[in-house]
Amino acid sequence: MIICAGKNEVFNFAQPMGVGLIEMAINLTRLCLFNKPDFLLFVGSAGSYGEHNIFDIIESKRASNIELSFLNNNSYTPLDNVLESENKFVRNDTIVNSSNYISTNFALSKKFNVYGIGIENMEYFSVLQVAREFQIPVGGIFIVTNYTNENAHEDFLKNHKEAMSKLTNYLIEKNIIK
Repeated sequence: MIICAGKNEVFNFAQPMGVGLIEMAINLTRLCLFNKPDFLLFVGSAGSYGEHNIFDIIESKRASNIELSFLNNNSYTPLDNVLESENKFVRNDTIVNSSNYISTNFALSKKFNVYGIGIENMEYFSVLQVAREFQIPVGGIFIVTNYTNENAHEDFLKNHKEAMSKLTNYLIEKNIIK
């Protein structure tokens, strides 16, 4: 089953599940309880921490939930904050970080690269967490719409329509959708 966030990112081939960590977790859990899919593929946009360019497409089976305060040693967590799926469907190019906040401090956010974290997407960590709980193979395919800097929102809006088209074409070329 192909899923996406929703609101600005809706595809005719994907089921919207909600924006952010909480909406995604609630709605995807509900789906899995009543109609557990055999496989989940999450598709959507992402912000780059600097190593990926606008319109790059990244496949991943790893996600993290690390807040910016961690990068300055201002916080810690007892939780397992990096997850990996056991699937062979997508390449494991980079770790996708998820937070309910969009990073706009590029000097700080590019520090994520040191940990192998290359992009951010608000929902993906929740997708992997729910998939792990229900033992569902999962992967994600993302397109970069912006860098994590002070222009993140404006660039996202400017590039979003073209990015969604490029992502759809990529999925068609890979025979994931028709």
